Amino acid sequence: MKNIKILLLLAVIITSCGDKKTKSFDDVLSSNNLTELKEKRSEIDTEQQKLNDQIALLNEKISKLDTVKRIPLITTFHAKAEVFKHQLEIQGNVTTKNLIVITPEYNGILTDVYVKEGQKVIKGQLLAKIDDGGLSQQLAQLEIQANLAKTTYERQKRLWDQNIGSEIQFLQAKSTFESQTEAVNQLKQQMAKTNITAPFSGTIDDVITEQGSVVVAGQSQILRIVNLENMYIETDVPERYISDITVGKHVIVEFPILGKTLETEIRQAGDVINPANRTFKVEVSIPNKNKTIKPNLTARLKINDYTNESAILIPLSIISENAQGEQYIYTITNKNEKAEGEVKRVIIKTGKTQGDVIEVLEGVEDGSEIVKEGARSVKDGQTVKIIELPNDNKKEINQNSND
Repeated sequence: MKNIKILLLLAVIITSCGDKKTKSFDDVLSSNNLTELKEKRSEIDTEQQKLNDQIALLNEKISKLDTVKRIPLITTFHAKAEVFKHQLEIQGNVTTKNLIVITPEYNGILTDVYVKEGQKVIKGQLLAKIDDGGLSQQLAQLEIQANLAKTTYERQKRLWDQNIGSEIQFLQAKSTFESQTEAVNQLKQQMAKTNITAPFSGTIDDVITEQGSVVVAGQSQILRIVNLENMYIETDVPERYISDITVGKHVIVEFPILGKTLETEIRQAGDVINPANRTFKVEVSIPNKNKTIKPNLTARLKINDYTNESAILIPLSIISENAQGEQYIYTITNKNEKAEGEVKRVIIKTGKTQGDVIEVLEGVEDGSEIVKEGARSVKDGQTVKIIELPNDNKKEINQNSND
């Protein structure tokens, strides 16, 4: 009987120990037993550490036996010193000083218009005529009186030259002749205002007032005349460029509507800053031999405001920034015959931007091999594989650097 009790006790102990060993994770988690939870966590930590050690040993063994390494693939380009011409891009409008609306200098009826729209005229050509209101009759009478005064004066002068007659008679004749002549000249000047003439050679753009209409001096618009030969573009440039945008600077002019591009230069740069918008005026001359460029046409100007004869240019897309606000790129060092190399992070200082490229002032030397494709995914000190690009892609990279 005693032996039976001992056997039963051993069976209970063995069963309890077996239950403890085979207790599942879910059972322990739902047991709410702090001791069991801590023991289970310790058990899992130990198993995890063993697995990590085993993985590390496997990786080390694979690294020794695997002849084909899995390293990142990247593309690169070599930095090259070149001429960099930065351009200020700004919008302007075409205008000309030879574009005016002609208004009369005399009140009256517009009796004749001698030109039509589109007609070419020369400077001084008679364009229109205003009724003189009787001035021509007055002029005829004054000319008769002036001729009489001239004859009297000439006779009196001949007598005076022969010491015949009194001096007062000679002076009175002379005064009368001069006053009559001046009156005729004044009336002729007045009548000349009834003639509307071309102030410069050009084309009649619009006949605004038809003949027979009453016109008022300085107010009524008669004709619009334009000359398309002496055209220029006027634009406002921010004051910070006043020392860079000067007379003679090279300018590329684009006319989006015409699909036309031409090269010219600045002919005038203002010396006064507009206090309202902090800009100064710039005029750019434009050749217009075929007369395709019209006044008020919108143009895009690319003005050369900065030139570096030996600049290093890189794509904007490869530049990153660290927590301190420093810009950096990756270069390749220790490159072997298998086109494998080590990535090195380089802090750079940049200058002006033009399109998709930026000028590097510090940090990169001529000839440095710089990571292009893959620049955002590599890390400092990482081994990478450099792949060669087709010739077309290489040319594209160089072109992007030069634009």
